[in-house]
Amino acid sequence: MNPAPPRGFPEAEFAQRTDTLQRAMRRLRLDAVLLTTEPNVRYFSGFFTPFWESPTRPWFLVIPACGKPVAVIPEIGASVMAATWVEDIRAWPSPRPADDGIGLLVDCMVGLPRRFGRIGMTLGAQSVVRMPVDDLATLRRRLLENTAAVFEIVDAAPAIHLQRMVKSKREIAKIRHICQLASASFEALPGFAAAGMSEADICREMRIDLLRRGADSTPYMVAGSGPGGYSSIIMGPGERRIKDGDLLIIDTGSTWDGYFCDFDRNFAVGHAPDDARAAYQAVWRATEAGFEAARPGATTADVWRAMNTVLAAGGSLGNQVGRLGHGLGMQLTEPPSNTAEDRTELAPGMVLTLEPGMTFAPGRQMVHEENIVIGEHGAQWLSVRAAPQLPVLLD
Repeated sequence: MNPAPPRGFPEAEFAQRTDTLQRAMRRLRLDAVLLTTEPNVRYFSGFFTPFWESPTRPWFLVIPACGKPVAVIPEIGASVMAATWVEDIRAWPSPRPADDGIGLLVDCMVGLPRRFGRIGMTLGAQSVVRMPVDDLATLRRRLLENTAAVFEIVDAAPAIHLQRMVKSKREIAKIRHICQLASASFEALPGFAAAGMSEADICREMRIDLLRRGADSTPYMVAGSGPGGYSSIIMGPGERRIKDGDLLIIDTGSTWDGYFCDFDRNFAVGHAPDDARAAYQAVWRATEAGFEAARPGATTADVWRAMNTVLAAGGSLGNQVGRLGHGLGMQLTEPPSNTAEDRTELAPGMVLTLEPGMTFAPGRQMVHEENIVIGEHGAQWLSVRAAPQLPVLLD
């Protein structure tokens, strides 16, 4: 196991991220970008705290057309933000429902130079606005009514998604590290999982194992099992006890320093039917095909097509997931999606999951997932490649 990379990022990386967005803002004719979600605020500021789990308070980061970001945040977080590279911090005693930061935010934006009269927010697909809808409406109204500087709010999500798709070397090192930790835990799983244990028992042991290996948290872990297959990959772990002839899948999204891994492993319990073994071979070969197709200049549609061709030849009756993988980083799932319609061009530094899945018999699925990064000449594995044959858990 390689040593853990350094935590955090140097100020120069945040400066570079901000400069990249500001260059995109000039192309999009934006005077500022307003960020409201934890990943985006953290990406541009370094403000990293579990306090986002509390839904009580809104948090705002304003990226002006030039210069450093401006934080408009509750007073409870001011000292933490002051430890980042952000210098301009404007705080209020939240929660204050009558004006939970909107007045400060309007003052901040009205004080910006007005060239285009447009402010960007993440409003489009795969994005959310983490503030009360009524407050967003108030913000829109007050920006439009202000006689000193009239602004309209437009969608800036595509530019931010595109920028965050390409990871820096430091980001990739963090993702690689958590992938290695989770891979080691999956390899150790046959030593603490056996017939007679429940899905919940096994996942509990794996969470403990991940923490002991150095993972920070495992916010996402699902499991499914059933005779010769499973019907869902987004539920559990439940209290069902696995038994001989079952197929078990465990999918984990664990984190290290705020970056996720996201991949699964399948196991037969005692033995597996021939059709389950054949399905495992099909999704394993489909992953290989996706890996070979994932290179700079190719598109996510090319990667999807490579995997789907193998799945169809392997007898797939369909795919309930809706895509065959996605982006990965500060969030468990990020743009782009590996679908026939998503034609995002791959570039070095993009981190993806390859997730071929198939229904191989009525009510029985087989899904396999690995994590990769796009290099200068092709893909590289981040997760340790799964065994080519279906692993077996013995009594």
